[in-house]
Amino acid sequence: MSTPARSLPVTFRPTRTRVVLLGIGFALVAVLTLVSFLLTTFTVGDRITFIGTGLLGLGVLALLSRPKVVATPEGVTVVNLTTVRRLAWAQIVRVNLRPGDSWVHLDLSDGTSLPAMGIQTGFAKEKAISDARALNALVAEHGAARAAI
Repeated sequence: MSTPARSLPVTFRPTRTRVVLLGIGFALVAVLTLVSFLLTTFTVGDRITFIGTGLLGLGVLALLSRPKVVATPEGVTVVNLTTVRRLAWAQIVRVNLRPGDSWVHLDLSDGTSLPAMGIQTGFAKEKAISDARALNALVAEHGAARAAI
């Protein structure tokens, strides 16, 4: 069954995962800040350390919530944890989401594979499958159009 292509630009992002991670991060900061002020034996240095630890935890969780895949008329931008890669439509050969995969992999024209963590099965497997099909339809539509030019 073919999925109709979405209009561009479109951003694919694991929304539930992002909400959970950022929610936990902000809760961590709030709890550690509250505890640092409730414990009367803490010095200013102790409080700063507690709050700093909460902020560090929030930073790590924000980094984990960063992945996304952005499709524009020019191509696809894959944002993973620490890297950003821009691809022309013609560079993407296939979109793969095999059973057991945690996220989509893009097979590229140079023979390599690029993980696209912005479409992941974590909390919403059906959404990931739908997003992978939509990206595959966009690749089929725009990749073929670019190759013909």
